[in-house]
Amino acid sequence: MPAETSTKFFEHPEVFELRDGSTLPSLTLAYETWGTLNGDGSNAILLLHALSGSHHAAGINTGIPGIGELWQPELHQGWWEDMIGPGKALDTDNYYIICPNYLGGCYGSTGPASINPETGKRWGSSFPAVSAADQVNAFALLLDSFSIEKLHAVVGSSVGGLIALTFATRLPERVKNVVNIAAGFKTTVLNRLILFEQILAIENDPNFNAGDFYDKQPPLYGLALARMISHKTFVHLDSIEKRARQDVIQADDVLAWYRVRDQFQSYMLHQGKKFVRRFDANTYLRIIDLWSRFDGLFEGDAESPEELFGRCREAGQNWLVFSIDSDFCFYPEEQAEIVRYLEQSRVESMHITVHSDKGHDSFLLEPDLYTPHISWLLRS
Repeated sequence: MPAETSTKFFEHPEVFELRDGSTLPSLTLAYETWGTLNGDGSNAILLLHALSGSHHAAGINTGIPGIGELWQPELHQGWWEDMIGPGKALDTDNYYIICPNYLGGCYGSTGPASINPETGKRWGSSFPAVSAADQVNAFALLLDSFSIEKLHAVVGSSVGGLIALTFATRLPERVKNVVNIAAGFKTTVLNRLILFEQILAIENDPNFNAGDFYDKQPPLYGLALARMISHKTFVHLDSIEKRARQDVIQADDVLAWYRVRDQFQSYMLHQGKKFVRRFDANTYLRIIDLWSRFDGLFEGDAESPEELFGRCREAGQNWLVFSIDSDFCFYPEEQAEIVRYLEQSRVESMHITVHSDKGHDSFLLEPDLYTPHISWLLRS
């Protein structure tokens, strides 16, 4: 039985400046930790979650102060339970794991649903855009509060992999090892279009009101549609077919005119309906905007990949990059690009291709395919 955990909160009471020149008068980051930090802080691992994930990566957490109904029962067990703990990939007998909720998030970190201390009202539409560099700068403050000068590793998957890459290249002296899972170097045109479809889905919900919906009906249809658009890239289509065939069409699967006709439509509609109970539309927009605009060079303030990854070589970093051969979200070619730049910059690196029929979500579902390689790198 997983152990009970609780959310902690880091408070930065001073003005926080974002990449685009916007400012937040103060900053809160929700986070959880596992293991014990050693005397010099050298055994710390920063773990970064995916788009709709949270800081609750392991154990049981039944409630987060101030979150309310968003913290649904499906979130109570950590999303990487099989990867964190004694003897696991992120071995808590040896390492201290810190997982923060993103700036702009909806699970306790400062975000659009938070109260703006200058107005006493929720930020809503006035909450600024955030970038991967902004996330890194915020997490650096969190690490400073622990007196952690250099991480043993930064580990990130999916959108977390984008931020892990940014951390390693923007603050190369602060990390020894990098585990980058199913991510990319620059968001592809295809993903930008898919993400734009999701933005339009939320923007065109009549209840969205430019993001100022917190005292009204939220944009549930728009957020559900956005999730349905994205879900088919996270889960391999064969897996969707298998899961859908186990479902029964629900009696309430009726839209304004159209009645859902098959199990596949019902399955996707169910995924959308389930998601809106646990996530905030404004947070979703901020994170997919970060993803859509992601460019490793821009986030790292570099002119070329050689300059960017040359910093990693000079810092003596070791990289482990994972591809998933059935990934329709971040295609294997995207990780190959990262590895090519690492090799050209003479950074110590290993590239592992995971053979799976689970698609992008493999890293969540198949821990045995990742554990040996991660354990090996972390022991280096």
